[in-house]
Amino acid sequence: MRVLGIETSCDETGVALYDTQAGLLADALYSQISMHAEYGGVVPELASRDHTRKLLPLIEEVLASAQLSRSDLDGIAYTAGPGLVGALMVGAATAHGMARALNIPVLGVHHMEGHLLAPMLEDAPPAFPFVALLVSGGHTQLVEVRGLGQYRLLGESVDDAAGEAFDKTAKMLELDYPGGPAVARLAERGDPTRFRFPRPMTDRPGLDFSFSGLKTHTLITANRLREAGEFDEQGRADIARAFEDAVVDTLVIKCRRALDQTGLKRLVVAGGVSANVRLRERLEQETAKRGAQAFYPRGRFCTDNGAMIAYVGAQRLLAGERDDSTMKAVPRWPLAELMPPAA
Repeated sequence: MRVLGIETSCDETGVALYDTQAGLLADALYSQISMHAEYGGVVPELASRDHTRKLLPLIEEVLASAQLSRSDLDGIAYTAGPGLVGALMVGAATAHGMARALNIPVLGVHHMEGHLLAPMLEDAPPAFPFVALLVSGGHTQLVEVRGLGQYRLLGESVDDAAGEAFDKTAKMLELDYPGGPAVARLAERGDPTRFRFPRPMTDRPGLDFSFSGLKTHTLITANRLREAGEFDEQGRADIARAFEDAVVDTLVIKCRRALDQTGLKRLVVAGGVSANVRLRERLEQETAKRGAQAFYPRGRFCTDNGAMIAYVGAQRLLAGERDDSTMKAVPRWPLAELMPPAA
């Protein structure tokens, strides 16, 4: 089954073609980062307009790359949520329009289920069951995964997501958008011994996260350096390193607890923050100590992309799921609401 995947949940337009027998055939991605950088963050209306301009050309690019035509498609999957409602509607309308014209099934899929299963696109994918850490600009969650649609939420952020905390810290440090990669680059030059920031909610049992207090501590430290005339390049780098170390330690501690609590030996790490080099190094060390194994998507599939949507859509379409004539765009959609495909 050949499925076209469309991702338009936020500021990246992603398209991919997945074959349930041959695997990923082609994918393409257009990032709006340069456009939104002028404003220091995503402007929803501009994002929607840019998806409208870029989506159809990207579809044609992917089909040409795979040496296929629209008539070769067996189904279409699109991101139905969560995300920016205007951006979601662009993908939903395009997918439903094409599917109706081609008389093929169409299905709206969950954006975070795409991230959750993105490592399945790799040559050595994880087997079920596993623990998944979903860590991005909008989500920080630990999930027990028993199979497609079989998800049990173990813990989540009670306030800011880790990626959101990275972005806000970047603004405190006067770094450009997107903030996460900028903080990580600056942290490479930081002194890891100058500051030690708190590891929030690690001194109590449980698997929930909180990053708002860490964000406040970072702001207080930055203001203190400004007052002392030490908010120079090195001072900012030292803050970035302390912040990154605190986030990484917190995520690693919670992942360790989740593996111990479930007794599982496989850990999937996905979402934009999963590309962080220091996080990967620490998780590799921790899983090795436990005789466990960590799995990640390749770099370009850590951020939003069409390949993960095509993969999830293909699995669910193959199981018989499909939309009715109603387009689906759900800005808020808890992952726990997903169900396995009907038998």
